[in-house]
Formats: sequence, structure tokens, C-alpha cells
Amino acid sequence: MRRFGMIKWVTGAALALFVAGSANAVIVQDAPSTPKGFNYEIRDGKRVPKANRVTAADGSWREEVRQGQCTTVKAKSASGDYSETRKCD
Repeated sequence: MRRFGMIKWVTGAALALFVAGSANAVIVQDAPSTPKGFNYEIRDGKRVPKANRVTAADGSWREEVRQGQCTTVKAKSASGDYSETRKCD
């Protein structure tokens, strides 16, 4: 009789862990996303400005992020050189 109780307890614990993991996966999938065309995204419940990234065919890219009166420009060349500049108006 004691063995049956232990099997029942282990099975119940495994089922509870499975259900908790499934519920957590559903919550992560339901995270709000901003529609196309919006200039911000939501991270940790806050609005964060999206970067305007332009990628060239050779693999280089340039990205501009505006935060208040300041603009940060990040650029990476095809050879892998990375640069970041910040300008405040």
C-alpha cells in the first residue's frame, strides 16, 4: 500500500511540473508586440524606441536610435569594423 502512495505522489508532482511549465510557455508567447510601422517596441512593459537599421548587400549595416534630443549611430562595415557615435542637439 505504501508503494502505491509513493507512485501516486511522484506522478502527481510530475504532472504539476508539466502543467506549470506549459502555463509559463503560454505566457511568454502572449507577450505584446508592436504592429509594423510603429517606432517603438515594448520591453519589460516599457516603450523603447526602435532602431532604424539599414543593411547593405555586402553585409554592412547602419543603425540610428533617437533618445530624446540625442541620436546614437551604430555602424558595422563589411570587414567587421564597428563604430558608435552619439550626437546631442
